[in-house]
This record gives sequence, structure tokens and C-alpha cells, in this order.
Amino acid sequence: MTDSRDARLGTAYEVELPAGTLRYHAVGDGPPIVFVHGYLVNANLWRKVVPLLSGQFRCITPDWPLGSHLVPMNRDADLSPPGIATLIADFLVALDLRDVILFGNDSGGAYSQLAAATYPERIGRLVLASCETPDCTWPPTPGGFPLLKRTAVHPLTYRALYQVLRWPGSWRWRNTYGWLAKYPIDEVTMRSYIDPVLNDSAIRCDGRKAIGSVDERYSRAAAATLVEEFGKPVDFLWAGEDHVFPTAHATAYAERLGTRVQLIPDSFTYVAEDQPELVAREGLARWQQ
Repeated sequence: MTDSRDARLGTAYEVELPAGTLRYHAVGDGPPIVFVHGYLVNANLWRKVVPLLSGQFRCITPDWPLGSHLVPMNRDADLSPPGIATLIADFLVALDLRDVILFGNDSGGAYSQLAAATYPERIGRLVLASCETPDCTWPPTPGGFPLLKRTAVHPLTYRALYQVLRWPGSWRWRNTYGWLAKYPIDEVTMRSYIDPVLNDSAIRCDGRKAIGSVDERYSRAAAATLVEEFGKPVDFLWAGEDHVFPTAHATAYAERLGTRVQLIPDSFTYVAEDQPELVAREGLARWQQ
């Protein structure tokens, strides 16, 4: 399978972790930002915002094993939410990263909350961009995304569900990517998202383990710990037109954390896809202080 990661993400590397080999890209100098994407996307989600931040930060964009990665994890890897949180922590340790800005979007925000709640030592700041909150289900109910978890109970139903993505017209359906990106994503990027789960059985195994194990009990427990114990800055960058993660839920959560929600207008959930300049501007205004 060809590597179609955007050149703007920087140099590609691999690191050996207890769960397996993790590919990532890195570019820039300065304090580290580690980006955490959600299910069925990869590092390309950040291709537009990274060049806007890499002049001041070291931007590190792993391909987390959530169905759109290129290198499968070990067969026995734990890809449940706590397992992914451990993977994030192991990655920070392996690269000896400290005082990290951990930036999560979509379900990547849920995984980031788990990592920050469980392994806060190397995390200096948490950025949550349109993701699960304590008032959300996981998978989120709007858009019909719970179907993703239900079909993960068996390899055949899991594989069958994604065959419709071979037809480009399906990419704008609300229960695929249509409610996640306001504007159509270019075909090269879309192919990088869907080809691995369509064509590689080992990648499907990873993706099925990941989506089949998500549950709001994990994100709610992590949120409670963050509210009570985290004590570090938390930024909320929320899509102004989010159909999946309600702004009211974000506002209530932000109040519990003693912070506020910054809306990103003219955007759906993938804020770095729809409005990279605004995301970078809001980030620079906070993270350079």
C-alpha cells in the first residue's frame, strides 16, 4: 500500500512501542505538539494546520491505529480506549517528549482525555477540538455512528459496512464524513483514509478492535479525573456548526474545568480541515503566552 501522507507533515519516522510499530511525521522546532486524530482518519487530518504552526512548534502527527494507518499493530495489542491512552503515553516516553501540548479532535479528543487523566506527567496542556464530552455517547449518537460499533462484533459485518466507501458519492453522507467535514475532502486524502480499511485485513483487525471497544464510561471517567486532578490548561476549540458534538455539551464541560469554549465558525467537527487558519491563530494566541 502506498504512503500518501502529505509532504507538509514533514519527515516520516517509525518508533517501536510495546503495542507495535507506530509511524509518525514531524516538522518544526520548539515546544512539542502531539496531534491525536479520531477513527478512520490519519495524520493527513492535520496537513493544513501543521505548516501554520511549525514555525513556532515541533508538530508531531502520528498515524494512530484507528483504521486508516499503514502499519498494523501487534496482533495482541490492546486497542481499547485505555490501551490507546497507554499507546499515547508510551509514544511520549519513547520520544522523550515533555510539557507536551496534546491536541485531540473527534474521538482523538476522547483518547487525549484518557491519556491526560491517566498519564499526565509529560502533558503540559490539553487541547480539545470538537470531541466527546461527559454528556456525549461514544460513539456519538448524531449521524448514526453507533452502527460502527455494532458492526464491529464480527469481521464479516465490519468489512461489509465499509464497502460502500468504494463509491465516492458516499463520502458526503452524514454517517460517513459528511457531518465531520463541512467542505469536501480532496480525493488523495480521502483515499488515504479509506484504502487501508478496505484493502488490508490486518488494518481492519486493528480498526475493529478500536471502534468495537469504545464506550462513554471511559470518556466520562477521564473527564471526572481531569476536573478533579489535572490542574493544567485545557483549551476548547469547537466547530461553530458541529452536528455531532453539541456546543452546549462543550460549554458545560469547559465550565467544570474553569475554561471557556472558542468557536471556530464555518466548520464542522474537523476544524483543522475546514478552518486551519483560524485553528492556528487561536492556538498561537494561547500557546505562545
